[in-house]
Amino acid sequence: MTDNYAVIGNPISHSKSPLIHGMFALATGQDMAYQAIEGPLGQFAATADAFRAAGGRGLNVTAPFKLDAFAYATDLSERARLAGAVNAMKFEGERVLAENFDGVGLVRDVVHNLGCPLQAKRVLLLGAGGAARGTLLPFLAERPAQLVIANRTADRAQALAAEVAGQGPVSAGGYAELTGQAFDLVFNATSASLRAELPPVPATVFAPGARAYELAYGKGLTPFLRLARNAGAQRLADGVGMLAEQAAEAFAWWRGRRPDTRAVIDRLTVPLA
Repeated sequence: MTDNYAVIGNPISHSKSPLIHGMFALATGQDMAYQAIEGPLGQFAATADAFRAAGGRGLNVTAPFKLDAFAYATDLSERARLAGAVNAMKFEGERVLAENFDGVGLVRDVVHNLGCPLQAKRVLLLGAGGAARGTLLPFLAERPAQLVIANRTADRAQALAAEVAGQGPVSAGGYAELTGQAFDLVFNATSASLRAELPPVPATVFAPGARAYELAYGKGLTPFLRLARNAGAQRLADGVGMLAEQAAEAFAWWRGRRPDTRAVIDRLTVPLA
């Protein structure tokens, strides 16, 4: 019997999730179907209820429903609780298990696909929203020498750092406080690139040989990546690997088999030019 999964969002026509999970299912021989659901705004719970009633086994969750999914869940993972947002759910009777795989997917892309360990590295994270929150525990688990969170609103970054203060060497502040500091890896978790804008970060944050990672994907050479290239960053990457790896984590959570992501990454990669 075919098991049913889906991604829910609004809008949703741009989502690559049906393609990704279709490729994963084919590669691993899983009898499953995966669809995209455009959920009406303000009706997440009703839409999820209907999907479950029709036999749905699990959902990926994208904007603007990650907070709704957080509220809907009965069992939150530690990662989801810290992020305050959910991007994957599975249904076991009356229980709704919820996860956030964004940070895990990002770390796997950086460490395994790009061959760049975070251990003992100086790491800068730009932004303090939902995308940034999901990265913190996975980042700190890699034991960086330093993790700095920078945000337009310094108080928001500092509050986020305080939530994980016991997990590793983390600090936070505003962009102006980055003057005079340099980092081995710089991650842009702001929404600026979605508007073709540049976060107000000084070019000097890129240490010699630094890597720059844009969490957005499919945008080519964004203003952030262009700044990094012009500042001498040696390696640039966007979030296509993160997209594939977080999807693989959800797939493994649902199906018990973790698919290889290389074919998906190759299929979705857009040149950074």
